[in-house]
Amino acid sequence: MAKLLSITDLSVSFSHGTSEVKAVKNISLDIEKGQTVALVGESGSGKSVSALSVMRLLPYPLAHHPSGSIMFDGVEIMDASETKMRDLRGNRISMIFQEPLNSLNPLHSLKKQISEVLHLHKRLSPWDAHARVEELLDLVGMPDAKQRLQALPYQFSGGQQQRIMIAMAIANEPQLLIADEPTTALDVTVQAQVLKLLKELTAKLDMGLLLITHDLGIVRRMADHVYVMRDGNVVEENETAALFAAPGHPYTQHLLAAEPSGGPYAVPADAKEVLTGDDIKVWFPIKKGIIRRTVGHIKAVDGITLKMREGHTLGVVGESGSGKSTLGRALLRLETSTGDIRFQGCNLQKLGWKDMRPLRREMQIVFQDPFSSMSPRLSVFQIIEEGLIVHGLGQNHDERRALVVRALEEVGLDPVYMDRYPHEFSGGQRQRICVARALVLKPKMMVLDEPTSALDMSVQAQMVDLLRGLQKRHKLAYLFISHDLKVVRALAHDLLVIRNGVVVEHGSAGDVFRNPKEAYTQALMKAALNIETYEPDALAQ
Repeated sequence: MAKLLSITDLSVSFSHGTSEVKAVKNISLDIEKGQTVALVGESGSGKSVSALSVMRLLPYPLAHHPSGSIMFDGVEIMDASETKMRDLRGNRISMIFQEPLNSLNPLHSLKKQISEVLHLHKRLSPWDAHARVEELLDLVGMPDAKQRLQALPYQFSGGQQQRIMIAMAIANEPQLLIADEPTTALDVTVQAQVLKLLKELTAKLDMGLLLITHDLGIVRRMADHVYVMRDGNVVEENETAALFAAPGHPYTQHLLAAEPSGGPYAVPADAKEVLTGDDIKVWFPIKKGIIRRTVGHIKAVDGITLKMREGHTLGVVGESGSGKSTLGRALLRLETSTGDIRFQGCNLQKLGWKDMRPLRREMQIVFQDPFSSMSPRLSVFQIIEEGLIVHGLGQNHDERRALVVRALEEVGLDPVYMDRYPHEFSGGQRQRICVARALVLKPKMMVLDEPTSALDMSVQAQMVDLLRGLQKRHKLAYLFISHDLKVVRALAHDLLVIRNGVVVEHGSAGDVFRNPKEAYTQALMKAALNIETYEPDALAQ
């Protein structure tokens, strides 16, 4: 079969002051038409850098190629003109980026962003482009797409933003699709839909798919061939079935064995209540007409009641757009809500923003998108130090630096990198920086909004162990929002299953996982396990 993409002896280096960082070292990779090739490895292994090289999107001349050739359908990418690259990008080669919010224009509507791709390469009329946009949004499972065409990116959940990116990437039916963690922000049911869609498109369009992921379950289901990367090198490559059956390299064996395991530590029956919420509602008004009259409401959170205790983890699961993140923000008074919210006996709804400030130290959040929640102009040290300064922790610069060092070590990052900037880290490393920023203040409660979604499997397991250890040591209360049910099972004591802003099932995590009563919960379990019918014993093993 003809090779669609052939990477030979590719190296990528970044200039860092007077030194040089070798991100990719002499790798070779081939993709044939209609073939799905997976590139796997831990965060920082060079996967995304290799993919960005194919589209010539690296920050040149900061990044350069000491060696290598990239041939796409007979065209040498390395010395192609910029005019030629503009013709290829978004048309014959498309990419789904890892962090959708940073890739979408915050000032352009959903319709305008997807239409732009169609107009640039296909010259479609506005009417034809409108019809194609609706078709694409239906393909990727965007709910209420026709009613939200004029909405801006920030008005969508993380999973919905990722679906918008996928719709843009497949708009022109490319010959090669590069998918960099395409399902990271998606819940398990939508993840299954998107993977099925990508598989169907690959077959229908005879399209090559380069799939970059840390989820080996996805690799097993999707890929024909697998390349394993570590520290910029390809350490092993093989047909998917052969690699999973008999991994040859110790690092591959380590990846296949890495998975969050165990369960949460027991919580004493007399553990103190940290936070309670009663009948919490977050309704967003729908305004129409010249005078913008309110004609209805989007009920993002609609009457949820919950309780959190010291050393206790409340898991919150549900599909993208179900209200999970909105609930977390409402509990911290980062979103206007109604209902009773009490933190250590104090009614938060009666406090002004000034009165809330002293409590902010004890109520921390780790956001879903790490890159957009950090200032690109501040170093890692300055980002983590900022909270210490605001709350008066650390008497001087040296004391604060020591606290930052300790926080970085706790999340498995080398403090030697603390003077670097967010763009110099991989997605998984950025998430660990965000966890360190929250931990450094020694809070009593943390809202963890998909904190492991950007992490590779082995680091997920480390992060779960870290969070469990910190919880036991400091009696932390966690509100853990995630679509990864294996991670939730390893951390949560109790579980809230949310759909359309309403709790559909609530109980101890063990009971819900073993015997889900609601059909919706059973569907979530089925998608997480990739099985045809729900079998509770399969997840309990």
